[in-house]
Amino acid sequence: MHNARTANLLGATALAVTDLVLAGAAGAAGVGASGAAALVVLAASPGVTVTELGRRVGLTQSAAVRMVDGLSAAGLVERDRGPGRAVAVRLTEEGRSTAARLLDARGAPLAGALAALGEDERATLAELLSRLLTRLYDEVGDAERMCRLCDREACTTGAVCPVGAAERRRNPG
Repeated sequence: MHNARTANLLGATALAVTDLVLAGAAGAAGVGASGAAALVVLAASPGVTVTELGRRVGLTQSAAVRMVDGLSAAGLVERDRGPGRAVAVRLTEEGRSTAARLLDARGAPLAGALAALGEDERATLAELLSRLLTRLYDEVGDAERMCRLCDREACTTGAVCPVGAAERRRNPG
């Protein structure tokens, strides 16, 4: 019974946090959830192909093309033809500014939620979340997809990203 309650509390928390984060991020960027994730991905990995960008944000190749079309029309990204049929995508200056605003908007409700906890509780929660993320990586198996809306600098400054560490353990070299 206790496990069911804990799982339910986790589910409700995860859903509420997701709703707040996506609303803040998409609102700050003026794009949908996939577009917001694409901007964050491109801020961390400029020049990925349209196909790879789609994979990282969970879209088919055709849906990724349409998303990039919309981001391009908004002046947030530009395409760069590579060798063969590959098309790399890069943020424009406006895209970089939007991605930064998006990450700030994403972080605000998270910081607000954590304000309910004391410093020791936040440290304990960070350890527990690291363990959960490591376990979830075993299920998902794709660090790029899991971290598509992550503030990578915040995650890795003074610490090791648990998702990245799990991926390195699974795919050494």
